[in-house]
Amino acid sequence: MPVGPTAGWPGLRGVRVLDLSRLLPGGFATLAMADLGADVIKIESPNGGDYGRLVAPGAFAALNRNKRSVVLDLREAAGRETLPRLVERSDAVVESHRPGVLEGMGLGFRQLRAANRRVVLCSITGYGQTGPYARRPGHDLNFLALSGFFAVPHRADEPVDRVGMRVAHLAGAMYAALTTAVAVSSARLTGEGQHLDVSLHEAAAAWSGVLAPPAEESPAPADDPLVTGDNDVFLLADGRRIALATLEDKFWLTFRQALSGEFPVLADDRYDRRADRTRAKDEVRALLRDVFARRDLAWWSATLCGLDLPWAPVHESTAEVLAAEHVVARGLVGPLPGSKSACPRQQLRFPVVFGSGLDSLRGAAPGHGGHTAEVLAELDS
Repeated sequence: MPVGPTAGWPGLRGVRVLDLSRLLPGGFATLAMADLGADVIKIESPNGGDYGRLVAPGAFAALNRNKRSVVLDLREAAGRETLPRLVERSDAVVESHRPGVLEGMGLGFRQLRAANRRVVLCSITGYGQTGPYARRPGHDLNFLALSGFFAVPHRADEPVDRVGMRVAHLAGAMYAALTTAVAVSSARLTGEGQHLDVSLHEAAAAWSGVLAPPAEESPAPADDPLVTGDNDVFLLADGRRIALATLEDKFWLTFRQALSGEFPVLADDRYDRRADRTRAKDEVRALLRDVFARRDLAWWSATLCGLDLPWAPVHESTAEVLAAEHVVARGLVGPLPGSKSACPRQQLRFPVVFGSGLDSLRGAAPGHGGHTAEVLAELDS
């Protein structure tokens, strides 16, 4: 069994979570809880288990550290009889089936609650348990399309396009982890569990809604105050890219005054106020594109490092991200003990530093069904 987060404070030690989900959203949600000390038991089918093992073994290894794996065939009566027995000794169940699938197996919230009145069932779906899209299949890009993600403006002359990161999946996973932990805490106080309906679409909408313009305003991207010419990514002479974000006037002044000797075009004071730079966003962006294109990344890094400006090189590869001096200094990446797989043993730790300590890199992802005998034996203890 994975050990608790530290010897000095409990975290989620003593909380048991049954993870019936597969792939990213449920896996990331239960990873957060496992990192924080919960005993997460991954329930897998006998025919290969989570297909992340096959299609994305590296991602699977990262998503499933600190967990135990139990093979249970919920299509068979024996499996369906065993799950409620596990629920009796658990605080939460996380699942990512389409609405109605668990109920169809006789394992819906009503049946799980009969086994344990305090149990929290967290159901993660694309569109939620109700509504006209509830049973519609979908992937991250579909959820983002409906969420307002593409309505958040970023440049006046370019539409928002997709990103590689699965934003809706990860947003939903974080809400699932947070609300499950809160609901378990509440259930321990009240003796009553509940069913959590986590919609990936709605999680993305909650994130997008903070920055998307209100419907009654609906400004054109060129008129939106969030779109500026000096808060962008710029191409350098060597083909690398740099991110500059001189939102405040003090940063713009520092930038242009320090570099106006090298680039006389920056001697112009017409854009020293935020409102003026926003109105002239196209001109400011063109100016900066020309300036940045004249020197390579090494020159810009050496020049900007001493100016106390909000800037960063754009890392274009995983290797570059992991080798960054700040990442190394913060210990964001560390070794994972006990890994028997061919996957890399270096992983990112839990991304919050606790004053009381947290060892989130405790154990490798489990082998398929590697803890079945151990966990089922606990039912008879």
